[in-house]
Amino acid sequence: MSSVATHATVGATGSAGPYCKGLFKLRDDSEPHDFRARIRESFDRQAAMRTIGAELTRVEQGTVEIELPFDPKLTQQHGLLHAGVISAALDAAGTYAGYSLIDPDASLLTIEFKVNLLSPGRGERFLFRGEVTKPGTTIIVSDGKAYAVRSDGPAKLIASMTGTMMVVRGREGIEG
Repeated sequence: MSSVATHATVGATGSAGPYCKGLFKLRDDSEPHDFRARIRESFDRQAAMRTIGAELTRVEQGTVEIELPFDPKLTQQHGLLHAGVISAALDAAGTYAGYSLIDPDASLLTIEFKVNLLSPGRGERFLFRGEVTKPGTTIIVSDGKAYAVRSDGPAKLIASMTGTMMVVRGREGIEG
């Protein structure tokens, strides 16, 4: 699947901000863990994202992007992308952004999120960007933005989200 929307077309900052500097954890004293591979492997295990046809298109420290092609099976009664699909993709993007900053022996679980639906979900593709706004060792907060992308105009912001995730370690069945 080719990426129609790039981070440049929808106003990406290109950085997770000053709070994320120095938070990249080291597995030992010499080699950083490969957070990109870890996130891609975890994303590939997500049946929900696979079911809706979502693709992980960008993974950076503190920032993740997911893209989704329009599919009429994912719409509500007016033919617009369903709010539940928007919320699920924003949750995944924000959580994986947080994932990029935690130790390889830890995982994340969403404990709360709020979504604002700002404009109808009408587009050929959709871009969901999650960025960490407050990293931590116990709680991580991320913000997400969803964009509708059309070939005949600029990307349009359709939703925003703030999510809170807890860092989980040593809990059976909850692993990276």
